[in-house]
Amino acid sequence: MVTAPPEHQRRLLEVQALDTRAQQLAHKRRNLPALATIAELDKRLADLHGSLVDSRTAVADLERELVKAETDVEQVRSRATRDQQKLDAGALNAKDAQAVVSELESLARRQGVLEEAQLEVMERLEAHQEALAKVEAAHAELVAAKEKAESERDAALAEIDAAAKGLAAERATAADGLDAGLLALYDRLRGHLGGTGAAPLRGGRCEGCRLELNPSDLAAVKAAAPDQVVRCEECGRILVRVPDDAAAA
Repeated sequence: MVTAPPEHQRRLLEVQALDTRAQQLAHKRRNLPALATIAELDKRLADLHGSLVDSRTAVADLERELVKAETDVEQVRSRATRDQQKLDAGALNAKDAQAVVSELESLARRQGVLEEAQLEVMERLEAHQEALAKVEAAHAELVAAKEKAESERDAALAEIDAAAKGLAAERATAADGLDAGLLALYDRLRGHLGGTGAAPLRGGRCEGCRLELNPSDLAAVKAAAPDQVVRCEECGRILVRVPDDAAAA
């Protein structure tokens, strides 16, 4: 049988109230709205990542393709310029001049084909760049939203942690000097019973499980010695007998 001074038993309710507040803070810490927001934003960012990579890859590929197309056009133009310079110099015989004229005609046709291909690549690149800009804007918006949610989370966590630290100090003070056996029993019960190890007996009702004690159990509690630690027969919690004026409160 565990015994403890009645005053220690009543002080145990102060410890329980502080533990309950600490438990509420821990629950609040685990369930901050910002945490759910961040998780949702992470999911959306992950979903968008594939599109972002694909779009950037497509733009990079087309930029390389455009460089090649521009190089091809420039090579044909340079060849045509050199041929035209040969003709303009007037140093070619008739046969060579005719060959150069034929080549210039061929180069002109080739240049037209290459410039058309270049234009097609430019149009495709522009379309992909526009698409990439939209994806990057959406990504930047999600990143900004996540940073804002993380800032809100950090501020809320700092506030909760400061409150928890204060509660821990209050709890240490409230528990200081309490009967060791009483405190050990309370802590064990609290661990098994959802965080509530002790509850007041008010008007014949256990405030832990909110059930009325049957007449025989209530009579046994009232008949117990003041220093005897009594337990609720329904939930097993420590029942703290409070003065009549507190019970009526």
